[in-house]
Amino acid sequence: MSTEPDSNPETDHDDPYPLPSGTGIGPSTKRARNKARSWVTRETTGGALLIGAAAIALIWANSPWREAYFSLAETTFGPEAWHLNLSLTTWAADGLLAIFFFVVGLELKQEFVAGSLRNPKEAGVPMLAAVGGMAVPAIIFAVIVAISGDSAAADGWAIPTATDIAFALAVLAVFGKGLPTAVRTFLLTLAVVDDLLAITIIAIFYTDELHFGMLGLSLVAIAAFAFFVRRKKMHWWILVPLAFAAWTLMHASGIHATIAGVLLGFTVPAIAKFGERHPRTASLEHTWRPISAGIALPIFAFFAAGISVVDAGGLGELLAEPVAIAIITGLILGKIVGVLGVTWIVTRITPLRLAPGIGVRDLLPVGFLAGIGFTVSLLISELSFPGDHEHTDAAKVAILVASIAAAIMAAISLRWDTRNARTDDMNLDGKPDNVEHYIGDPEVWEK
Repeated sequence: MSTEPDSNPETDHDDPYPLPSGTGIGPSTKRARNKARSWVTRETTGGALLIGAAAIALIWANSPWREAYFSLAETTFGPEAWHLNLSLTTWAADGLLAIFFFVVGLELKQEFVAGSLRNPKEAGVPMLAAVGGMAVPAIIFAVIVAISGDSAAADGWAIPTATDIAFALAVLAVFGKGLPTAVRTFLLTLAVVDDLLAITIIAIFYTDELHFGMLGLSLVAIAAFAFFVRRKKMHWWILVPLAFAAWTLMHASGIHATIAGVLLGFTVPAIAKFGERHPRTASLEHTWRPISAGIALPIFAFFAAGISVVDAGGLGELLAEPVAIAIITGLILGKIVGVLGVTWIVTRITPLRLAPGIGVRDLLPVGFLAGIGFTVSLLISELSFPGDHEHTDAAKVAILVASIAAAIMAAISLRWDTRNARTDDMNLDGKPDNVEHYIGDPEVWEK
């Protein structure tokens, strides 16, 4: 969290979020900072960092030096008196992911107040598609697990419901160039609603023991954060301790600590005030997204994806587990059926229609992109099977395999979609689409 930047006419054309005057940072340093921020927050970069971190973890965890990896992951530190003597793996899942969910909270608030979720009529189709894209995979998972008789795997029903925004948008950015930006907006809206529902699922279904006193104190800290983040001047030395207190108390309450990040993000004003150039949701997202994309998510992926296939009896044995079959089927088949099926039904029996420029055929690659679970799916897998390494390892392998397979199929279908001719009325609403902007257009992409 940073102080709201003052406007500086000399640098505003280079940096839309300039630092306050008097910081002592020269123009060359500012340019380097902006280039680094631009690079790390690029969607293709975010996806590459996630894949790279997961690949390093998998290689190390299956190498002759794998004991060093697991020893590192199990290293604990933190104040025991605050119940925060946690392993590095837990710090990554509970602590660093809270930064990611804080950014998600900022994005959700912005979308609800001034973005794609402001008008339910425009956002209705992707919002309902998100619900279908979560419900169908969960049903498929439950049916497969029930047929297999593996009752211990039933708690993982929510694993194939999640969609990884960063990974999915990265694939779309690379292979979807030339498609109308309405496709990206549809995917982004779907993924944002998916995240909101996933957060709700984590809070409701993955809380074993609830301490109302700690929860109440956490909400008090969040309320104090809301008060100070809305004042004329934001001071990091007030906001950061309040955010940490809210996170610590939420962790002690029994609810997953990342929920605090979302609630903190929701408290930030999404409309510019006090003469500011940007709403504070945008300013804080500009500050924290590089940390989320460049540090928090890759480190989480590094500790979450480290599965010793060698010690578990081999890849084939892990993928033969009912939980793995259920996850792969849910993420790939379930997402496609849920997203396309609900969209087809909604656009035919209700007045809701797809946005201009996007047709039902564009939703085939969107359905595959929604099947990239990764970050949130890995988190839910750890919450589903605490202390059960057999199911956790099988679930994580399945998530990685399904996410990679979904990404490949999405890439192939995106290239097929871009090569096919488009009509003037792709959404079949009887009006010309008048599409002006396409994925890959530098000016639109920067927005």
